Amino acid sequence: MNLSFEWPLALLALLLVPLAAVAYVLLERRRRAHDAAVYASPALFPNVVGRSPGRWRHVPVAILLLAVAVLVTGFARPHAKRTVTRNEATVILAVDISRSMEAKDVNPTRLAAAGAAIDRFLKVVPKSVQVGVVTFADRAAVVAPPTSDRDVVRQSLAEARTGAGTTIGEAISLALRSASKVRGSDGKPPPAAILLVSDGAQTVGAITPTAAARRAKAAGVPIYTVALGTPDGVITQKLVGGYTERIRVPADPTTLQQVAQLSGGQSFTAATDADLKKVYSDLGKRLGHVRKPAEITAAFAGAGVLLLLASGALSSLLFRRLP
Repeated sequence: MNLSFEWPLALLALLLVPLAAVAYVLLERRRRAHDAAVYASPALFPNVVGRSPGRWRHVPVAILLLAVAVLVTGFARPHAKRTVTRNEATVILAVDISRSMEAKDVNPTRLAAAGAAIDRFLKVVPKSVQVGVVTFADRAAVVAPPTSDRDVVRQSLAEARTGAGTTIGEAISLALRSASKVRGSDGKPPPAAILLVSDGAQTVGAITPTAAARRAKAAGVPIYTVALGTPDGVITQKLVGGYTERIRVPADPTTLQQVAQLSGGQSFTAATDADLKKVYSDLGKRLGHVRKPAEITAAFAGAGVLLLLASGALSSLLFRRLP
């Protein structure tokens, strides 16, 4: 164990321990010489001394000196590096805000259902996990950089406005860049994951979803996809002359399943609480460990007190007095 001390000069007091030990040895020699002078005839010893504790008489003093050394070390405020779980992580929410998400085949709409699912997700992940938001339609945009403020995340989603087209590949690439900018307490990017919520396949964009998923795999960032909608999805569009056009927008989960599989994530067809917890539980398995300094003064103080009690108890048992 590597120790460091906040008050290292206090360790100079440890010099008193060997000095006390030397003084004890000299005192013992003087006592034995005195006893020999008083009781010159060895034959008289049994009549004077009932039972000698022998070498055991030194044990309480040794424990006492050890207790002093431990307490002095604790007074110097020792710190030790401990290996602890690195619970820092990043999750980027990639949310489809294309017009097809206005379909009402999922109550009340696909987009509202996505918002409700994300809100539940925000409630199950610890505060140590930073969450960012990327929205996408015909283009992708970071609307909330990774943050521990859940209200910022919710507000960014509440202000999202739908648009035409669906560019899943660009959204994944932008989510990867956003996650890579996060730094943990050790200066390195913490483990990251992407939660992609959409209703179908890509319609625009130069980066294909499969190519983006392979990039995520190479970066060690799994993508968990939630496919919303049914084959019966319909949206309406106002036309010139007061007419209304009904446009079929069937959900297409195939692309999302491919993205999840290629990236090492998992695809869900519903956003249940268990599914959302799965995202973080899988992420938790990838959390590493980091060595952090921690003050252990209390441990030294506790050990010193126990040694003092042990010294007193043993001395009382052997001599019926304290050392």
